[in-house]
Amino acid sequence: MKKIIFVLFLTICFFSCKSSKYSKKSSGNNTTVSSKPSNTVIDNKSPRRKNTDYPDINEPNSRNANSELAENIIDYAMKFEGVRYKYGGTDKKGMDCSGLVTSAFSTEGISLPRSSSDIALSGDWIDLKEVQKGDLLFFATSGKSRNVNHVALVTHVNDGQVQFIHSTTSAGVIVSSLAERYWYFAFVQARRLL
Repeated sequence: MKKIIFVLFLTICFFSCKSSKYSKKSSGNNTTVSSKPSNTVIDNKSPRRKNTDYPDINEPNSRNANSELAENIIDYAMKFEGVRYKYGGTDKKGMDCSGLVTSAFSTEGISLPRSSSDIALSGDWIDLKEVQKGDLLFFATSGKSRNVNHVALVTHVNDGQVQFIHSTTSAGVIVSSLAERYWYFAFVQARRLL
């Protein structure tokens, strides 16, 4: 019985892309995003929740600032292209999917939860047709389960073609496309944090 529980535990750890449940709150100019929305308001015009930790993306000045933030985050993440996969990794020695995303966002003072499933509760849900650079894509890669266990950062959107950088167990940090059959069928949701 102990062996079965141990094997189940290892299986869950292997297929989930996380190393700790919550990120620590930091001080200074850093923004902290937790999986439990604390500063959330309901927008009466829309059923979606609006997170007040981020600037309003509909304001012209914040669109430009958000675009610059997105470019900086993407540029940092791209530095890891080709780095091997390492569970819990956050540097050039090895990187997992949530490690790549949390490291890239932290360069701009945005602190995210450490697991992909917790990050999937942050920001605002967006339709795939609205995806822009800097948005996050979430996937379910564990067989028939639709539970989020993988996260990726959108790097390019052109004529409906969405490219993203992420860390896979088989190839490490790579750029992929939603046009690829595997990722298309594994896709669960997109979220905007900027």
